[in-house]
Amino acid sequence: MPSDTTEKGLENLMVGSLTANGWLLGSPQDYAREYAVDLEQFTAFVEATQPALVEAFDLRSASPARHKFLSRLQGEVTRRGVVDVLRHGINHGPHHLDLFYGTPTPGNTRAAALNALNRFSVTRQLRYSRNETALALDVVLFINGLPVATMELKNSLTRQTVADAVEQYRRDRDPRELLFGLGRCVAHFAVDDAEVRFCTELKGKASWFLPFNRGWNDGAGNPPNPAGLKTAYFWEQILKPERLTDILENYAQIVEVEHPKTKKRRRTQVFPRYHQLDVVRRLLAHAGEHGAGQRYLIQHSAGSGKSNSIAWLAHQLVGLEREGQPVFDSVVVVTDRRILDKQIRDTIRQFAQVGATVGHAERSGDLRSFLQSGKKIIITTVQKFPFILDEISLEGARRFAILIDEAHSSQSGRSAAAMNEAMSGAGPQGDAQDDPEDVINDALERRMQARKMLPNASYFAFTATPKNKTLETFGEAVPGGGKVAHRPFHVYSMKQAIQEGFIQDVLQNFTPVGSYYRLVKKVESDPEFDSKRAQKKLRAYVEGHDHAIRVKAEIMVDHFHEQVIALQKVGGQARAMVVTGSIQKAIEYFHAVKAYLEQRKSPYRAIVAFSGEPEYRGAKVTEASLNGFPSVEIPDRIREDPYRFLVCADKFQTGYDEPLLHTMYVDKPLAGIKAVQTLSRLNRAHPQKHDVFVLDFQNSTEVIQQSFEDYYRATVLSDETDPNMLHDLKADLDGVQVYSPGQVDELVELYLGGAARDQLDRILDACVATYNELDEDGQVAFKGGAKAFVRTYGFLAALLPYTTASWEKLSIFLNFLVPKLPAPADPDLSRGILETIDMDSYRAEKQAVVQIQLADADAELDPVPVAGGGAPVDPELERLSDIVKAFNDQFGNIPWTDADRLHKLITEDIPVLVSADAAYQNALKNSDKQNARIEHNRALSRVLVALMKDNTQLFKQYSDNGSFQKWMQDTVFGLTYNEAHRPPRP
Repeated sequence: MPSDTTEKGLENLMVGSLTANGWLLGSPQDYAREYAVDLEQFTAFVEATQPALVEAFDLRSASPARHKFLSRLQGEVTRRGVVDVLRHGINHGPHHLDLFYGTPTPGNTRAAALNALNRFSVTRQLRYSRNETALALDVVLFINGLPVATMELKNSLTRQTVADAVEQYRRDRDPRELLFGLGRCVAHFAVDDAEVRFCTELKGKASWFLPFNRGWNDGAGNPPNPAGLKTAYFWEQILKPERLTDILENYAQIVEVEHPKTKKRRRTQVFPRYHQLDVVRRLLAHAGEHGAGQRYLIQHSAGSGKSNSIAWLAHQLVGLEREGQPVFDSVVVVTDRRILDKQIRDTIRQFAQVGATVGHAERSGDLRSFLQSGKKIIITTVQKFPFILDEISLEGARRFAILIDEAHSSQSGRSAAAMNEAMSGAGPQGDAQDDPEDVINDALERRMQARKMLPNASYFAFTATPKNKTLETFGEAVPGGGKVAHRPFHVYSMKQAIQEGFIQDVLQNFTPVGSYYRLVKKVESDPEFDSKRAQKKLRAYVEGHDHAIRVKAEIMVDHFHEQVIALQKVGGQARAMVVTGSIQKAIEYFHAVKAYLEQRKSPYRAIVAFSGEPEYRGAKVTEASLNGFPSVEIPDRIREDPYRFLVCADKFQTGYDEPLLHTMYVDKPLAGIKAVQTLSRLNRAHPQKHDVFVLDFQNSTEVIQQSFEDYYRATVLSDETDPNMLHDLKADLDGVQVYSPGQVDELVELYLGGAARDQLDRILDACVATYNELDEDGQVAFKGGAKAFVRTYGFLAALLPYTTASWEKLSIFLNFLVPKLPAPADPDLSRGILETIDMDSYRAEKQAVVQIQLADADAELDPVPVAGGGAPVDPELERLSDIVKAFNDQFGNIPWTDADRLHKLITEDIPVLVSADAAYQNALKNSDKQNARIEHNRALSRVLVALMKDNTQLFKQYSDNGSFQKWMQDTVFGLTYNEAHRPPRP
């Protein structure tokens, strides 16, 4: 008989595997549609576990008593969801009915016996509908008679795929059917021989199916399976009774989200994605085997659902045991993102089934009181953590799991040292009668030990963009080839997240904007300036000029209306972010965007976001004074009309998740992690979001490409930082003789002994006097080397298996000395150049849209650099006229031939012809400025058509380039209108 390659054959394969691994085969005839229950399996479970209730509820006959009970059961599942009903059972009259027996604790024979009585059943071709009785689901999974999952199967060999299964759910499965109600099942699966997808709430065409695949080559899909189908892992591993039980006990459930303004609560069914389930299970298995004292780096892309992964891990680490004893006494969750602090806190509270175990540490002393009151999970932000730690003194025998959300190098230096010191119990100790030298040595030893990663704590660091410090601190060491590389413990890559549709590809529509300017010298003399610094100042001057900002703001607003709103991006709900390089520029952009929106009579408005109370045009301003509402409301307001533009200065560029963000306008230099984090604000998925757009006024495609390639797949540290470089740095610093060994020892002794401040300054000031005697190169080398030593030692001290008292002493000494060292003399030989020039013209031109392609390979980062600062660069003096010419050559070159003739044509000849147009003349005399502008644009078009034969290049630019067309209209209208309204000369 030939192989069965039909859809039914796939169904046979799956069901055969399930029934061979503990599942019972159910019958579709046993399904009661009005209650959504398999009566045979349900009754058999109650009979085996609570036989008295079979008679109490009259389950064996179609009596009013049974109807009343089953109605109560289905009402409870509707209200609470099947997961909660399985976990906690239901009450009916005087009776309590357990509906599921969970994973037994080791050695509990009674619990193990009850767990074995659970009935996992699989039913094929289930006719679920009370109205459309011919409709059937391919497979439905039941636990003790209650449905927990449905499946539609497809087979690529019959030219149908998982996409067809998804469409079948969207098109043919009415979400009003009882079986498809929210929480009635934990998930609905679309399955073929290559992929698995799932949806937790059917909503017709709006049903959102997410991949549930293992990933392949750091991307979407599944790897080839040498033992069978690619998707066999789904029924052979995920759906094993004990593993599905684990999901129901620790992952799946209904969570409630409260709207911050309306206070309305929205219920959603949560089910883990494959990589979330995989990383939590792997971490728990490793921690259970190896105990406390481990370090884990989890590189999970934006869109990976880190908040849920952290929540699931946190509440399961609390109950993790090794050899009958808890692995961890307490779990501390540290987040570096204030916006997500509340999100993670609420998520953990909902997943942790005993609410009293969770505490949120906001102020000093909270962590200690929470531990004393028995709270097992403590959540805080990294900003609050140092203050919380000040008053903590814990016994070193306590074991901690420290979960770090968005791990950065800040957790590798002083913050980590303070945290380690508090949790290890390292604090003021010793007897006042001890020898003073012993007291100092003890204090020094405690400081060195406190810097180290705690042996009684495990660190679980989550990040999408690991730096080299982060990799070396938390990554897995992999020796080989004479080097020790460091890799993440688990990776869910940006590549996979994009391919699976969890995030958008922010480089899909990247459009650089070229700026063309012309500067003129406005002084008769020709002074000399430092050319390199002058070029930077001139670029900043023209890009920040009122006219340039106005031009760019108009390009942004026009683009948003014509390419975003007009095309109904994100279902017409799209928002835009304007990224600026300073608070002043953010405020100027805010006013420019606001003014042009009003000029366009646009229904939309802008919001500005920055920190502090800067001065703007002689008065202090705040976010609230400019926006007209409190700062705390910005994230909510931008989701509401009429607000569509969020103008930012270093806010909302990390840790901000807003799926409605579709377009970003960048006027700020970006590179490395900053570029990735900033542009990634656009990548959050939304059911109606199919693309995103970046318009960049500052950065080249090459810089953006290089920045993203480091984090597209797994990020690996090529080698460890060589600690011997600290010996070399210290030797170089000692050799300059700014300080003596005796001065270092004396200051450290005074400081650790609690001496008065003036005792320290006496030594430091003497060293500063010696430093001031060095030449400029010597000062640069010493100060750069001192900073490098402090930075590198603060990082390496946590990782090295040994301690070195001389390093610790020098680190203490230099931490006090460096802030006192004056900056080396560095005269700014470009000062005053802005007063000598003026901007003659400015034009911004959108270039071709680029889809930036990233290298499909793991990225290697180099170790932390240890070298100190370099020697100062000698200024290159050039005459002002040469600097202006060089600048205009670089940034002002109009990409046309015969630029001089075209300039004369645009600024002299065309305005004369437009002014002679009769309709325009009439509008100038009898209409307001707005109507005159409309008639001018028509006249300009007529003039250009007349000139087209001899000026095809100009006509093509005007017709094809919207930004050039607008610039030319503004230029000619300004010349003609002003000339027409110029007062008569006396």
